[in-house]
Amino acid sequence: MQKLLSVAIPCYNSRDYMRRAIESVLPGRDRVEIIVVDDGSVDDTATIGYEYEKKYPRFVKVVRKENGGHGDAVMAGLKEATGLYFRVLDSDDWLDRDSLLKLLDVLERMAKVGPKADLVISNYVYEKLLEGKQKTIHYRKNLPSGRIFGWDEVGKFSTGSYILMHAATYRTQLLRDCKMVLPKHTFYVDHLYVCHPMVRVETMYYLDADLYRYFIGREDQSVNEKVMLSRMDQQLRVNRMMLYELDLNSIENDVQCKYLYYYTEIVTLATVSFFLRMKTKEGEYEMESFLSEIKQQKPQMYEWITGTPFWDHPIGPLVRWPKWLSYPLFRLTYLIVRRLFGFN
Repeated sequence: MQKLLSVAIPCYNSRDYMRRAIESVLPGRDRVEIIVVDDGSVDDTATIGYEYEKKYPRFVKVVRKENGGHGDAVMAGLKEATGLYFRVLDSDDWLDRDSLLKLLDVLERMAKVGPKADLVISNYVYEKLLEGKQKTIHYRKNLPSGRIFGWDEVGKFSTGSYILMHAATYRTQLLRDCKMVLPKHTFYVDHLYVCHPMVRVETMYYLDADLYRYFIGREDQSVNEKVMLSRMDQQLRVNRMMLYELDLNSIENDVQCKYLYYYTEIVTLATVSFFLRMKTKEGEYEMESFLSEIKQQKPQMYEWITGTPFWDHPIGPLVRWPKWLSYPLFRLTYLIVRRLFGFN
Protein backbone atom coordinates (compact mmCIF):
# COMPACT_ATOMS: atom_id res chain seq x y z
CA MET A 1 0.00 0.00 0.00
CA GLN A 2 1.38 3.40 -0.98
CA LYS A 3 2.19 5.79 1.86
CA LEU A 4 0.20 9.00 1.96
CA LEU A 5 3.09 11.24 2.90
CA SER A 6 6.87 11.12 2.60
CA VAL A 7 8.68 13.42 5.03
CA ALA A 8 12.33 14.07 4.21
CA ILE A 9 14.48 15.19 7.15
CA PRO A 10 17.82 16.56 5.90
CA CYS A 11 20.41 16.14 8.66
CA TYR A 12 23.93 17.44 9.03
CA ASN A 13 25.55 16.94 12.44
CA SER A 14 22.06 16.97 13.91
CA ARG A 15 22.45 14.57 16.82
CA ASP A 16 21.44 17.17 19.41
CA TYR A 17 17.95 17.82 18.05
CA MET A 18 17.00 15.37 15.27
CA ARG A 19 15.14 13.01 17.63
CA ARG A 20 12.44 15.61 18.20
CA ALA A 21 11.97 16.01 14.45
CA ILE A 22 11.71 12.26 13.82
CA GLU A 23 9.43 11.58 16.77
CA SER A 24 7.08 14.38 15.75
CA VAL A 25 6.27 12.43 12.56
CA LEU A 26 5.95 9.00 14.18
CA PRO A 27 2.26 9.49 15.16
CA GLY A 28 1.49 9.14 11.45
CA ARG A 29 2.49 5.47 11.73
CA ASP A 30 1.85 3.42 8.58
CA ARG A 31 0.46 6.41 6.68
CA VAL A 32 3.84 8.17 6.60
CA GLU A 33 7.31 7.49 5.32
CA ILE A 34 10.15 9.19 7.22
CA ILE A 35 13.31 9.61 5.16
CA VAL A 36 16.29 10.61 7.32
CA VAL A 37 18.92 12.00 4.95
CA ASP A 38 22.38 12.03 6.50
CA ASP A 39 24.23 14.67 4.49
CA GLY A 40 27.78 13.55 5.26
CA SER A 41 27.60 14.13 9.01
CA VAL A 42 30.68 13.50 11.16
CA ASP A 43 28.77 13.04 14.43
CA ASP A 44 26.22 10.41 15.54
CA THR A 45 23.50 11.53 13.10
CA ALA A 46 23.56 8.30 11.07
CA THR A 47 23.63 6.12 14.20
CA ILE A 48 20.53 7.82 15.56
CA GLY A 49 18.82 7.48 12.19
CA TYR A 50 19.57 3.75 12.04
CA GLU A 51 18.28 3.38 15.60
CA TYR A 52 14.86 4.62 14.47
CA GLU A 53 15.00 2.61 11.24
CA LYS A 54 15.61 -0.57 13.23
CA LYS A 55 12.80 0.22 15.67
CA TYR A 56 10.29 1.34 13.01
CA PRO A 57 11.32 -0.43 9.79
CA ARG A 58 7.88 -0.03 8.17
CA PHE A 59 8.04 3.75 8.05
CA VAL A 60 11.58 5.00 8.75
CA LYS A 61 14.53 4.69 6.40
CA VAL A 62 17.97 6.27 6.35
CA VAL A 63 19.73 7.63 3.29
CA ARG A 64 23.45 8.36 3.61
CA LYS A 65 25.30 10.54 1.13
CA GLU A 66 28.34 12.75 0.73
CA ASN A 67 27.90 16.28 1.97
CA GLY A 68 26.11 18.38 -0.63
CA GLY A 69 24.17 20.87 1.44
CA HIS A 70 20.52 21.28 2.34
CA GLY A 71 19.14 21.39 -1.19
CA ASP A 72 21.06 18.32 -2.27
CA ALA A 73 19.73 16.45 0.78
CA VAL A 74 16.18 17.48 -0.15
CA MET A 75 16.72 16.13 -3.67
CA ALA A 76 18.07 12.85 -2.22
CA GLY A 77 14.95 12.55 -0.08
CA LEU A 78 12.69 13.22 -3.05
CA LYS A 79 14.48 10.56 -5.08
CA GLU A 80 13.75 7.96 -2.41
CA ALA A 81 10.16 9.06 -1.70
CA THR A 82 7.33 6.63 -2.38
CA GLY A 83 4.52 8.64 -0.76
CA LEU A 84 1.67 10.23 -2.66
CA TYR A 85 2.69 13.60 -1.17
CA PHE A 86 6.05 14.97 -0.07
CA ARG A 87 7.22 17.58 2.38
CA VAL A 88 10.49 18.65 4.03
CA LEU A 89 11.11 18.87 7.77
CA ASP A 90 14.39 20.43 8.86
CA SER A 91 16.13 18.48 11.61
CA ASP A 92 15.85 21.25 14.22
CA ASP A 93 12.12 21.77 13.60
CA TRP A 94 9.12 19.57 14.31
CA LEU A 95 5.50 18.89 13.33
CA ASP A 96 2.49 19.35 15.57
CA ARG A 97 0.90 15.97 16.30
CA ASP A 98 -2.78 16.89 16.00
CA SER A 99 -2.17 18.96 12.85
CA LEU A 100 -0.21 16.11 11.27
CA LEU A 101 -3.11 13.73 11.84
CA LYS A 102 -5.51 16.25 10.31
CA LEU A 103 -3.22 16.56 7.27
CA LEU A 104 -3.08 12.78 6.87
CA ASP A 105 -6.88 12.58 7.04
CA VAL A 106 -7.10 15.14 4.23
CA LEU A 107 -4.54 13.25 2.12
CA GLU A 108 -6.32 9.95 2.76
CA ARG A 109 -9.62 11.43 1.61
CA MET A 110 -7.95 12.72 -1.56
CA ALA A 111 -6.32 9.36 -2.21
CA LYS A 112 -9.57 7.41 -1.80
CA VAL A 113 -12.18 9.79 -3.20
CA GLY A 114 -10.22 12.40 -5.15
CA PRO A 115 -9.47 14.77 -6.65
CA LYS A 116 -5.86 15.17 -5.55
CA ALA A 117 -4.68 18.74 -5.03
CA ASP A 118 -1.28 19.64 -6.46
CA LEU A 119 -0.37 21.53 -3.30
CA VAL A 120 -1.67 21.32 0.27
CA ILE A 121 -0.97 24.44 2.31
CA SER A 122 -0.92 24.61 6.10
CA ASN A 123 0.16 27.13 8.73
CA TYR A 124 3.57 27.33 10.34
CA VAL A 125 4.74 28.79 13.64
CA TYR A 126 7.95 30.65 14.40
CA GLU A 127 9.05 29.08 17.70
CA LYS A 128 11.45 31.33 19.62
CA LEU A 129 11.82 28.95 22.55
CA LEU A 130 14.68 30.84 24.16
CA GLU A 131 12.51 33.96 24.29
CA GLY A 132 9.27 32.15 25.02
CA LYS A 133 7.60 33.67 21.96
CA GLN A 134 5.57 32.34 19.05
CA LYS A 135 4.35 33.84 15.78
CA THR A 136 1.86 31.95 13.62
CA ILE A 137 1.73 32.51 9.87
CA HIS A 138 -1.67 31.59 8.49
CA TYR A 139 -3.59 32.13 5.24
CA ARG A 140 -7.16 32.68 6.41
CA LYS A 141 -7.46 36.01 4.61
CA ASN A 142 -5.97 34.70 1.36
CA LEU A 143 -7.28 31.19 0.81
CA PRO A 144 -10.58 29.29 1.11
CA SER A 145 -10.30 26.61 3.78
CA GLY A 146 -11.19 22.94 3.78
CA ARG A 147 -11.71 22.36 0.06
CA ILE A 148 -9.86 22.24 -3.24
CA PHE A 149 -9.62 25.51 -5.15
CA GLY A 150 -7.78 27.11 -8.05
CA TRP A 151 -5.74 30.28 -8.51
CA ASP A 152 -8.78 32.41 -9.30
CA GLU A 153 -9.88 32.07 -5.65
CA VAL A 154 -6.53 33.13 -4.20
CA GLY A 155 -6.54 36.54 -2.49
CA LYS A 156 -3.71 39.03 -2.28
CA PHE A 157 -0.90 38.03 0.06
CA SER A 158 0.46 40.52 2.56
CA THR A 159 4.16 40.91 3.34
CA GLY A 160 5.35 38.09 5.57
CA SER A 161 2.61 35.60 4.71
CA TYR A 162 3.89 33.97 1.55
CA ILE A 163 3.84 30.21 1.08
CA LEU A 164 7.25 29.08 2.28
CA MET A 165 8.65 25.55 2.36
CA HIS A 166 7.27 25.10 5.88
CA ALA A 167 3.72 25.56 4.59
CA ALA A 168 3.98 23.38 1.48
CA THR A 169 3.05 19.72 1.02
CA TYR A 170 3.41 18.95 -2.69
CA ARG A 171 2.08 16.05 -4.70
CA THR A 172 5.23 13.97 -5.18
CA GLN A 173 4.79 13.37 -8.90
CA LEU A 174 4.38 17.09 -9.55
CA LEU A 175 7.73 17.74 -7.84
CA ARG A 176 9.35 15.19 -10.10
CA ASP A 177 7.62 16.38 -13.25
CA CYS A 178 8.86 19.97 -12.80
CA LYS A 179 12.47 18.66 -13.05
CA MET A 180 13.61 20.91 -10.24
CA VAL A 181 17.32 20.81 -9.40
CA LEU A 182 18.47 22.45 -6.18
CA PRO A 183 22.12 23.60 -6.21
CA LYS A 184 24.67 21.94 -3.96
CA HIS A 185 26.39 23.65 -1.06
CA THR A 186 23.91 26.52 -1.13
CA PHE A 187 21.65 27.78 1.62
CA TYR A 188 18.26 29.45 1.10
CA VAL A 189 17.24 27.05 -1.69
CA ASP A 190 13.83 26.67 0.00
CA HIS A 191 12.64 29.55 -2.21
CA LEU A 192 13.53 27.53 -5.31
CA TYR A 193 11.88 24.46 -3.80
CA VAL A 194 8.62 26.37 -3.45
CA CYS A 195 8.64 28.34 -6.70
CA HIS A 196 9.81 25.82 -9.29
CA PRO A 197 6.89 23.42 -8.79
CA MET A 198 4.42 26.25 -8.12
CA VAL A 199 4.69 27.23 -11.79
CA ARG A 200 2.88 23.93 -12.50
CA VAL A 201 0.36 24.05 -9.64
CA GLU A 202 -3.27 24.23 -10.75
CA THR A 203 -5.19 23.06 -7.68
CA MET A 204 -4.65 23.67 -3.96
CA TYR A 205 -6.11 22.78 -0.58
CA TYR A 206 -5.73 24.93 2.53
CA LEU A 207 -5.67 23.14 5.87
CA ASP A 208 -6.02 25.78 8.57
CA ALA A 209 -3.84 23.99 11.12
CA ASP A 210 -0.53 24.99 12.73
CA LEU A 211 1.45 22.04 11.41
CA TYR A 212 5.07 23.14 11.08
CA ARG A 213 7.02 24.39 14.10
CA TYR A 214 9.97 26.44 12.92
CA PHE A 215 12.65 26.75 15.61
CA ILE A 216 14.54 30.05 15.74
CA GLY A 217 17.38 30.66 18.15
CA ARG A 218 20.55 28.72 17.33
CA GLU A 219 23.62 30.90 16.79
CA ASP A 220 24.69 28.89 13.73
CA GLN A 221 21.21 28.80 12.20
CA SER A 222 21.04 29.78 8.52
CA VAL A 223 18.41 32.45 9.20
CA ASN A 224 20.45 34.09 11.95
CA GLU A 225 21.19 37.57 10.64
CA LYS A 226 24.95 37.39 11.22
CA VAL A 227 25.08 34.05 9.39
CA MET A 228 23.01 35.41 6.50
CA LEU A 229 25.30 38.41 6.10
CA SER A 230 28.26 36.03 5.86
CA ARG A 231 26.48 34.02 3.14
CA MET A 232 25.34 36.82 0.87
CA ASP A 233 26.94 35.06 -2.09
CA GLN A 234 24.50 32.17 -1.62
CA GLN A 235 21.49 34.43 -1.13
CA LEU A 236 22.48 36.21 -4.33
CA ARG A 237 22.90 32.91 -6.20
CA VAL A 238 19.40 31.75 -5.25
CA ASN A 239 17.93 35.15 -6.08
CA ARG A 240 19.53 35.08 -9.54
CA MET A 241 18.25 31.56 -10.18
CA MET A 242 14.72 32.72 -9.37
CA LEU A 243 15.09 35.71 -11.68
CA TYR A 244 16.64 33.91 -14.62
CA GLU A 245 15.41 30.31 -14.47
CA LEU A 246 11.71 30.75 -13.69
CA ASP A 247 9.80 31.44 -16.89
CA LEU A 248 7.03 33.44 -15.26
CA ASN A 249 5.83 35.00 -18.49
CA SER A 250 4.79 31.56 -19.73
CA ILE A 251 2.16 31.29 -16.98
CA GLU A 252 -1.32 31.82 -18.42
CA ASN A 253 -3.18 32.43 -15.17
CA ASP A 254 -2.79 36.09 -14.18
CA VAL A 255 -3.24 35.48 -10.44
CA GLN A 256 -0.63 32.72 -10.43
CA CYS A 257 1.80 34.83 -12.44
CA LYS A 258 1.31 37.85 -10.16
CA TYR A 259 1.82 35.72 -7.05
CA LEU A 260 5.17 34.42 -8.33
CA TYR A 261 6.19 37.94 -9.34
CA TYR A 262 5.47 39.04 -5.77
CA TYR A 263 7.37 36.05 -4.37
CA THR A 264 10.42 36.84 -6.50
CA GLU A 265 10.15 40.46 -5.40
CA ILE A 266 10.15 39.43 -1.73
CA VAL A 267 13.34 37.38 -2.18
CA THR A 268 14.93 40.31 -4.01
CA LEU A 269 13.82 42.59 -1.20
CA ALA A 270 15.60 40.30 1.29
CA THR A 271 18.80 40.44 -0.78
CA VAL A 272 18.65 44.22 -0.99
CA SER A 273 17.88 44.51 2.74
CA PHE A 274 20.89 42.46 3.77
CA PHE A 275 23.22 44.39 1.50
CA LEU A 276 22.06 47.55 3.24
CA ARG A 277 22.30 45.90 6.66
CA MET A 278 26.05 45.62 6.08
CA LYS A 279 26.18 49.39 6.61
CA THR A 280 29.19 49.67 4.33
CA LYS A 281 29.88 51.40 1.03
CA GLU A 282 30.69 47.99 -0.41
CA GLY A 283 27.27 46.68 0.56
CA GLU A 284 25.57 49.68 -1.01
CA TYR A 285 27.61 49.22 -4.18
CA GLU A 286 26.72 45.51 -4.39
CA MET A 287 23.04 46.34 -3.95
CA GLU A 288 23.09 49.05 -6.62
CA SER A 289 24.97 46.77 -9.03
CA PHE A 290 22.45 43.98 -8.49
CA LEU A 291 19.49 46.26 -9.17
CA SER A 292 21.22 47.57 -12.31
CA GLU A 293 21.77 43.99 -13.42
CA ILE A 294 18.05 43.22 -13.04
CA LYS A 295 17.18 46.37 -14.97
CA GLN A 296 19.35 45.24 -17.88
CA GLN A 297 18.62 41.51 -17.82
CA LYS A 298 15.00 41.44 -16.62
CA PRO A 299 13.47 44.84 -17.40
CA GLN A 300 9.89 43.63 -16.88
CA MET A 301 10.74 42.33 -13.39
CA TYR A 302 12.65 45.54 -12.64
CA GLU A 303 9.61 47.64 -13.53
CA TRP A 304 7.54 45.46 -11.22
CA ILE A 305 9.81 45.56 -8.15
CA THR A 306 10.38 49.33 -8.43
CA GLY A 307 6.73 50.14 -9.11
CA THR A 308 4.19 52.04 -7.08
CA PRO A 309 2.71 52.36 -4.54
CA PHE A 310 5.84 52.05 -2.40
CA TRP A 311 4.04 50.05 0.33
CA ASP A 312 3.44 47.33 -2.27
CA HIS A 313 6.87 47.69 -3.88
CA PRO A 314 9.28 48.96 -1.18
CA ILE A 315 12.35 48.68 -3.43
CA GLY A 316 10.97 51.56 -5.52
CA PRO A 317 12.04 54.37 -3.16
CA LEU A 318 15.62 53.04 -3.19
CA VAL A 319 15.94 53.91 -6.88
CA ARG A 320 13.73 57.03 -6.91
CA TRP A 321 14.44 58.79 -3.62
CA PRO A 322 17.79 60.34 -2.60
CA LYS A 323 20.18 57.93 -0.85
CA TRP A 324 20.52 60.06 2.29
CA LEU A 325 16.78 59.56 2.87
CA SER A 326 15.92 56.17 1.38
CA TYR A 327 18.82 54.06 2.71
CA PRO A 328 18.46 54.92 6.43
CA LEU A 329 14.66 54.73 6.17
CA PHE A 330 14.89 51.34 4.49
CA ARG A 331 17.18 50.00 7.23
CA LEU A 332 14.78 51.22 9.92
CA THR A 333 11.78 49.70 8.14
CA TYR A 334 13.58 46.35 7.92
CA LEU A 335 14.14 46.32 11.70
CA ILE A 336 10.47 47.09 12.32
CA VAL A 337 9.28 44.34 9.96
CA ARG A 338 11.74 41.85 11.45
CA ARG A 339 10.44 42.58 14.94
CA LEU A 340 6.83 42.36 13.76
CA PHE A 341 7.15 39.00 11.97
CA GLY A 342 10.05 37.52 13.95
CA PHE A 343 11.67 35.84 10.94
CA ASN A 344 15.26 35.83 12.27
